Amino acid sequence: MSGFTPEEAARVAEFRAALRRFMRTTERNARAAGLTPQRYLLLLMIKGAPDYSERSTVTELAERLQLAQSTVTELVRRAEETGLIDRERSTADARIAYLRLSPEGERRLALSFTSNDSERKSLLEAFSYLDGALQPS
Repeated sequence: MSGFTPEEAARVAEFRAALRRFMRTTERNARAAGLTPQRYLLLLMIKGAPDYSERSTVTELAERLQLAQSTVTELVRRAEETGLIDRERSTADARIAYLRLSPEGERRLALSFTSNDSERKSLLEAFSYLDGALQPS
């Protein structure tokens, strides 16, 4: 016995398909705005900081992105070199550097983000279906 019903499997499968469609579309939109998918995600995580400050540290990004700190450090370095993010030292602790989007980073993120509106809605519908609230569209 498999331990789950065909209905449960169908819900999870539909959700995963919707998630994959969302990821493909957001990646395509990021590239159209001149961003790699990783840079798009990096900019989004900085802009969308949990405290709404629109800034983040490398340590916070590593946790949110579930990547090694060394990997995030390299992503940040490259994004800085291309003018997408700016670094500022904390006034309270000089060891801490906050990352913010530069005007160019803001522009490119906005191009990608606004073009994903319908995909976000589709993903929310798929999540509701996974939860058993809706039928697939």
